[in-house]
Amino acid sequence: MQQFLTTSLTGLTLGMVYAAFALALVLIWRSTRIVNFAQAPMAMITTYIALVVVDAGMSYWIGFAVALLSGLVLGAVIERVVIRPVEGKPEINAVILTLGLFVILNATAALIFGSRYRSFPAPFGLRGFQVGDMTVALTGFGIFTIVSVVIVMLLLVALFRYTDLGLMMRASAFNQEVARLLGVNVGRMLTLGWALAAVVGSLSGLLIAGGSLVYPSYMDSVVVYGFVAAVLGGLDSPGGAVVGGLILGILLSFVSGYVGSELVALAALAILMAVLLLKPGGLFSHATARRV
Repeated sequence: MQQFLTTSLTGLTLGMVYAAFALALVLIWRSTRIVNFAQAPMAMITTYIALVVVDAGMSYWIGFAVALLSGLVLGAVIERVVIRPVEGKPEINAVILTLGLFVILNATAALIFGSRYRSFPAPFGLRGFQVGDMTVALTGFGIFTIVSVVIVMLLLVALFRYTDLGLMMRASAFNQEVARLLGVNVGRMLTLGWALAAVVGSLSGLLIAGGSLVYPSYMDSVVVYGFVAAVLGGLDSPGGAVVGGLILGILLSFVSGYVGSELVALAALAILMAVLLLKPGGLFSHATARRV
């Protein structure tokens, strides 16, 4: 019973971490129709910026805020400088550029911050709660992670469903010509989409790093699991991203706890293949592709 509870709670926290990254992928997809493979190194860069602030003697929360602000600026700059020149071209061009950014940002971080492992602080405790003689594998930082991801999900749902800004962002992503005819500043909406997605990505980087070690490639594996979570829930659904992350985190936690940690990556691949074969749009997709 103890192992089952521990495995489940570990999977819950891990799933919320995957969900945080999946939310960034969903946001960039809904606002630009691009899968940004550079989301992980962008988050890694902003996490290092937070670490520099904390190492300078400032509080964790100042570093947290600086990291999110840095993500906002970084996302806007990348859209303007790197992605904007290929706007209107085949979408694969932008995707290839994000793959190039993945390599460049990782190499740049290694040059600037070094390749050694560095400890990143956490604002809350990293020890499980004691209930009688049993230790519950849910930490203060784990609760902070869960609450943060749920709040971000609700904000994104509200943005895209209940605000004119969200509607303009989606219109710009789906049909730029029609959006321009309706008076939407498409360029500004695309920049905003990248900036907001980078903020959410920065949050995921901070949540993954909290109480752990950071190095230039510490986010790389999250790209795979975050992408699987996003596809599992549906790339168009913020709620689906969270549910997908939870399902993936719990399943992989049970695979690691009861079968073997060496099979975790294989299990993630099997889940991705099953979703793509059985429900390519994700568990929470509503639109059905029309075949002609």
